[in-house]
Amino acid sequence: MSISRQNLSIVIVTIRSELVIDKCIESIDENIPVIVIENSNNSNFKKNLESKYKNVTCFLTKENLGMGPGNNFGLKHVKTDYAIILNPDVILEKNSIEEIIEVSKNINSFAVLAPLSIDPEHPNYKIHKKNFENINDILPFKVKSVDGYAMVLNLKKLAQIETFKDHNYFDENFFMYLENDDFCKRVIENNEDIYVVPKSKIKHLGGKAVNQKYEHEIELSRNWHWIWSKFYYNKKHYGFFKAINDGFIKFILNTFKYLFFILVNNKYKKKIYYNRISGFYNALIGKKSWYRPNFKN
Repeated sequence: MSISRQNLSIVIVTIRSELVIDKCIESIDENIPVIVIENSNNSNFKKNLESKYKNVTCFLTKENLGMGPGNNFGLKHVKTDYAIILNPDVILEKNSIEEIIEVSKNINSFAVLAPLSIDPEHPNYKIHKKNFENINDILPFKVKSVDGYAMVLNLKKLAQIETFKDHNYFDENFFMYLENDDFCKRVIENNEDIYVVPKSKIKHLGGKAVNQKYEHEIELSRNWHWIWSKFYYNKKHYGFFKAINDGFIKFILNTFKYLFFILVNNKYKKKIYYNRISGFYNALIGKKSWYRPNFKN
């Protein structure tokens, strides 16, 4: 079965995304159902979206679940065989969905399709070296992973794989970062295919999903979670010693930088490097990904 507009839904996970979500939703065909998962209890956000767009249903999680768990939450409410996961700072070009639909008619089997980012300096995929010669501007090509801000999931296909049953698509131990790499790695390990559709284009604003007034909070969170997620990812797939080997030297360097910024009384930089140290240490001792940005103000 190929993708159709009648058999496709879109899932968007948000938090403090009121400044960008409209452009994202307005780039989507209004006949395709959109499920927004707001990682808070912001009832005004839900009310505004549902009154403005007839194809949007917004669910409030009451707490900040993160990206992977938020997507899992949204996918549980999908009633179609295919779902597009989008970040709220992604804008689809006019024929993006149509190109994906057309490609799905000609590929025998796929677990994931992804549109192509229009930014050539930041490709939204990673590819095996042996497949470089297969890349072109027209035909879909196989990749080993795609970025999580725009991907089409073949839910019917994934439901046949043990590791993805019960809507367990994304490992919920990841709060943010590398949950998409982990997902794609498991897809590939189960001998399923991931394709990029080069004629389906998107614009990713990059780092704009959350209101920019929380920029410092996001940066602190980013530094904590990137370190934690990298350690956890390496430990999960390659073992504990690989995780230590990849992160320990940076941990030592970050400790020295933290001490330096204490001496020069740079409070913000001190927090950045403290969070890097904390992220590594918490992952090292097996503690959960607990750090959350403060969006209360």
